[in-house]
Amino acid sequence: MQAEQTTVFVVVDPNDEKHVALERALIIAKLRNPQPKLVIFVAVDGEAVDTRAVNDHLFRDETWFREKIRQPAEDAGVEHELLVCWSSDWQGSIIQESKRYNAEMIYLPLHPKTNRRWTFAESKWEVLKKAKCPVVLIRPGAKDSRQVVLATVNYQAQTSQQRQLNRQITERANYITSCYEGAELHLVNAYLDSMLYPDRGALAKLADKTGVPTSRIHVRQGYTNEVVAQVAKEIDADLVVMGTLNQYGATGSLLRGNTAERVIASLDTDVMVCNEFTTTTK
Repeated sequence: MQAEQTTVFVVVDPNDEKHVALERALIIAKLRNPQPKLVIFVAVDGEAVDTRAVNDHLFRDETWFREKIRQPAEDAGVEHELLVCWSSDWQGSIIQESKRYNAEMIYLPLHPKTNRRWTFAESKWEVLKKAKCPVVLIRPGAKDSRQVVLATVNYQAQTSQQRQLNRQITERANYITSCYEGAELHLVNAYLDSMLYPDRGALAKLADKTGVPTSRIHVRQGYTNEVVAQVAKEIDADLVVMGTLNQYGATGSLLRGNTAERVIASLDTDVMVCNEFTTTTK
């Protein structure tokens, strides 16, 4: 029985000269069977872009849409649909429309690092926190393949929220790995307190539960961002799958999540982010 076709929601900002999310989506879509349908969502992130009329990049004509969006998709032979949005609520429109299309994931482009300290706009952070499906952060210069997937899990999880997020991460990572022939899945866990190191019985149980052999389960002492970056480099990971919880401050606003932000900043790969609202895989 052939698997059902899925939908990938690809964000394109017309202000950008290079559309890394679309480029990556077209390459990766051709590797999957069946190929997913792409919904190409064109909208301006007003928080990150100069929206004044003096910005010439905000004026895109029919030729631009044909050459930059439609022609590459047609040349790749990938089924696609173009959706143009002029809402000022960039993040809200992404969350709403990706849900309406029942997208299995959102491809969100990142810009190259401009200095030593990596920054992440609040609008993108809100997409990560509230999307109903995983968000894949597409990094310029990262690899196009999906042969080595690394999932970050917390074996020391204390709350039901954390344990549920662990399940979401491993489920999504397993699903993505299964989409690409010959791909392998690794798990990584960082801990600071040596008393929290899982014994062999716990690792064997985890290996049995996830289907990941113990040789591909990496448990190391250290800060999460440093350990994840180190393991990703050692195994030459193509994609890192991680999670973030929705925590609120005194004003009711979403907290950014320092650990998640440090992990994303430490990597040079594409990163898939799951949150507690992420729906189960098909």
